[in-house]
Amino acid sequence: MQTQSARRGRVDPHLSMRDYDPEADLMLLHFGPQHPSTHGVFRMDLHLDGEVVVKATPYLGYLHRAVEKLCERLTYVQQTPVVDKNDYVAPMTNEQALNMAFEKLLNVEVPRRARWVRTLFAELQRIASHLLWLGTFALDLGGALGGGSTLFIHTFRERELILDLFEEVTGARFHYNTHTLGGNRHDLPAGFDVKVKAALAEIEARLDGYETMTLHNSIFVARTRGVGVLDGELALELGITGPILRASGVDHDLRRDAPYGAYDELKVRVAVEQGGDCYARAKVRVAEMRDSIRLVREAIEGVPEGPLCGFKPIRLVGQVKATAGQVYVAIETPRGELGTFVIASPDNPTAPHRLKIRSPSLHALSAIPYIVPGATVSDAVAILGSLDPIMGEVDR
Repeated sequence: MQTQSARRGRVDPHLSMRDYDPEADLMLLHFGPQHPSTHGVFRMDLHLDGEVVVKATPYLGYLHRAVEKLCERLTYVQQTPVVDKNDYVAPMTNEQALNMAFEKLLNVEVPRRARWVRTLFAELQRIASHLLWLGTFALDLGGALGGGSTLFIHTFRERELILDLFEEVTGARFHYNTHTLGGNRHDLPAGFDVKVKAALAEIEARLDGYETMTLHNSIFVARTRGVGVLDGELALELGITGPILRASGVDHDLRRDAPYGAYDELKVRVAVEQGGDCYARAKVRVAEMRDSIRLVREAIEGVPEGPLCGFKPIRLVGQVKATAGQVYVAIETPRGELGTFVIASPDNPTAPHRLKIRSPSLHALSAIPYIVPGATVSDAVAILGSLDPIMGEVDR
């Protein structure tokens, strides 16, 4: 059995186990859905030849909550709290993607101040998400970082600084319900810019140490470089986006390539790596945190005056109506392209006739049958962690 570093051909994930050597003593290992390294209720079936994986099959659906069908039963202005729970590590991105689709469908103009505030929140959310990912990835690698818990505790501490900022604005630390049709519900409080800059300074000062503990750690490098290699061509075929795609050498970021919010007035520096492995994916996310710190500083300085919502603060839910049409709107979340496809019908103008959420984590997990075979069991844990899946948006 070849190791993954020696295997460069395309894996056929549809091969039956009967196509392997019938005399091989293969073992079936059910990995998850209760295993802590599955990052949620997710299961992989790993067929092992000793310690080496020869076939990997992902199984989804353990967290299915019928979010899309629930949204079809609610009016356009009632749905934001529902989608908050999809990507529960970056909830505001769910809100933004949904409301931007409704705004396009209903031809609602978002005030410039609201677009800047949305962008500010999105970049803060990206930093918080990547911090949590880096800490949990250290736990996945375990002994590579002295047990991994040290880095996790530190990155969790820095993430709390950002959650403090969100609580200052919305009153919540996790599910915010702050985006709404036509803008935002909550305005920035007095002195918020000072608190943002202080939090960013603290996070930025500690990023160098985190890089030393990971990207410049010889054990971390040995556990991640050449492991879980995903080439750019296969990533595009699977619909993979975000940091995973950029770590495979594909220079694509919706913030730059299809600007929304205030990104047409801000310059995004897209981080791209060529390795396509777990190490490259880590490098991209660390680089994105640094650029997001820069973007937040520019955004907090550039937030213009003006209204925060295109609608009146109090509006009856039944007054928002869409008679017909269909739209697709996508944004760049910490995990990639999060899209919302909406179809309106005159039969029920106050709610979507059909609503479909295109979640980046679902596409990321589709790479598992291709990039896990040839790796060891411990490498499979690292590969899964490097994909940064959030199961709430996978199953929806």
